[in-house]
Amino acid sequence: MRRLGERQHGFGTAILDASLPVPEGLVDPDGDPSPRRFAVYRNNVVVGMVETLAAAYPVVRRLVGEEFFDAMAAHYARSEPPASPMLFDYGKGFPAFLSRFEPLADLPYVVDIARIERAWVEAYNAAEASPLSSDEMARIDLGRIGAVCMSVHPSLRIVRSRFPALTIWASNVDGATPAPVDLDAGGEDTLVLRIEAEVELRQLPPGGAGFLASLMRGASIAAAAEESFLADAEFDLDRTLAGLIDADAFTGWSYHLANKHNDGH
Repeated sequence: MRRLGERQHGFGTAILDASLPVPEGLVDPDGDPSPRRFAVYRNNVVVGMVETLAAAYPVVRRLVGEEFFDAMAAHYARSEPPASPMLFDYGKGFPAFLSRFEPLADLPYVVDIARIERAWVEAYNAAEASPLSSDEMARIDLGRIGAVCMSVHPSLRIVRSRFPALTIWASNVDGATPAPVDLDAGGEDTLVLRIEAEVELRQLPPGGAGFLASLMRGASIAAAAEESFLADAEFDLDRTLAGLIDADAFTGWSYHLANKHNDGH
């Protein structure tokens, strides 16, 4: 007799592959194999995954059309079944799948829209944290601000794009009126952040994405700024830092290494 794990694996494989027969031992109330019953169940499983993807990627669906999206999502569902019992985890690999999906090759910006929508889902479900208060910020010695390391909110995500991805996303969300977008207008880097129950998306200024990414790796403000200046001559430290503070992107601070005992946590 086959082990339970083997039977479950066979069942799961057959659910997603219509070319496979009804799994051995699966019978109807009369004790007979029932391909029709199993086909209905198989279809319902795929439809459920497609609906989950449609809910998570509504702008992508609007951009490519419902029929195309549903067919594309069904292909993804059969190739990448859920790996977690948590529903919001499903579809994590969808943007990467879209980057390899040949019928979408003429719409490369759609991949970055999908990355924005995935970041939205992750931000919405991220852990809670209190933003850095003005009193905590006031404790920073401005003469030593370059040595400060910042802790970012756990919901914070960065999506970089060579296309005006945030503009495209914003003009195609539910309730918006789609408008022409110049794909050659330059790229946009998007900050995705949830404070309390609201997820906000903001465009980062030139060099801002690199600066924030450096801070997230543990770099000090001075080190992160130096990297950003080298990468983008338009980087403005004051503007970028002020924008991140206004967005409530930070939850704490500490002085770099040797001075870490003087912190703002």
